[in-house]
Amino acid sequence: MHFSKRCSVFKVVLGALVLVALLQLIYLSFLSKLHGKQQRYRYSELFGSSGKKNSPPEKNSRKERLRYSLSTGGIFDASGQYRVYKNLIKSDFSSNQKHGADASSNLLTLATHTSINNLHHLDSLVERWQNPLSVAIFAHGQDVRFATALVYALSIFCPQIQALVDFHLVCHSGEIASFPDQDREHFAGLEDCASVFARLETHRDRYQNYAIGGNGNVSYPNNLLRNVARGGMETNYILVIDIDMVPSADLHQQFLALVARRQPDADEVFVLPAFEIRHVRKMPATKSELVQLYQVGEVRPFYEELCPRCQAPTNYSQWVNRHSGASGPLDVAYTLSWADPWEPFYIGPRTVPLYDESFKQYGFNRISQVGMACELHVAGYRFSVLNSAFVVHKGFKVHGEFHNRKDEENRKNRLLFRSFKEGLKTKYPSSLLRC
Repeated sequence: MHFSKRCSVFKVVLGALVLVALLQLIYLSFLSKLHGKQQRYRYSELFGSSGKKNSPPEKNSRKERLRYSLSTGGIFDASGQYRVYKNLIKSDFSSNQKHGADASSNLLTLATHTSINNLHHLDSLVERWQNPLSVAIFAHGQDVRFATALVYALSIFCPQIQALVDFHLVCHSGEIASFPDQDREHFAGLEDCASVFARLETHRDRYQNYAIGGNGNVSYPNNLLRNVARGGMETNYILVIDIDMVPSADLHQQFLALVARRQPDADEVFVLPAFEIRHVRKMPATKSELVQLYQVGEVRPFYEELCPRCQAPTNYSQWVNRHSGASGPLDVAYTLSWADPWEPFYIGPRTVPLYDESFKQYGFNRISQVGMACELHVAGYRFSVLNSAFVVHKGFKVHGEFHNRKDEENRKNRLLFRSFKEGLKTKYPSSLLRC
């Protein structure tokens, strides 16, 4: 009798377990089909012509603008070595400007450049800047398809990027970007902005410091990219920085207030002292936060280990000790004359000279550009250092982190720099100033 009862209980338990297992299988099958349906809908929403009347008009118009931008085939740069897709994807801000909004409403634009392996830094840059931003991306080989696809995904899934960021694409002249409607593998699992940046994170270590190509033998055209980015938006003033740097908080609003109080001179640029911070530290937002980290060695002058002379003319001790700028309005702390080999970051009027595109990669990469400190000095510009604004690079720059062709690029760029300085004498014959 007891044995019979035990058998009955066992059968009931076994039946219940089987039922639970079947329900789980049915549930998992349902989830799988639902996920697949969501992915197909998501892909159709991004690229398909579903024909549905309720298809999101914003996404479809963005898709058509991208398709049109790619259909032009881009334009070649002056050297004929690179193909440029300017305004590959325009922000809502730029589109509104084009359709009648007052161009003067965009007083200051941040311009930056990157390869696909550093594009993940855009997240923190947009979060800090929160105003119009122009990004020029260099891609090579298979990365041209990946960059086109992921940039489009950013413009769809990230509302702040959709609203504020213009994207431009640069590749070799023999490469052609195409509409990414066949690149399903690039979009699998993309559901929101966070998932797009997670995908970009998988590419972050693909190249060592812009050493692109199988042997790092593809030159990164940094100055071409800077020119493309700075020319990508209608604006009065421009700030050009690398994508792995961030400016101090509220710089855009503070600078607007500054120029409202005092009209800048046409030959004046506004210098932002540049720092670098340990990777583990949170980026400082204000001068007070920065100074605290500076005093304990967690923040130091930019390039302090690699080239201390390159930023020394900024006079960091004078700037740090001027605490009046930490809480008061943004203003000019002091004015400096340029000294070799100073490489300042600055806000300048749109009319400042363009960068010299013959310089690529590293080595004299800032000082030797048309439009940077050397030419500005010869052209008679004044360098006004702002009292509380700054830029910070993520991580300390240290020896050994650059790719193995850096020394060779340095030698080439030094030779170009000598020729560049001679050219300035011809370009500015009435100037008595020299680099």
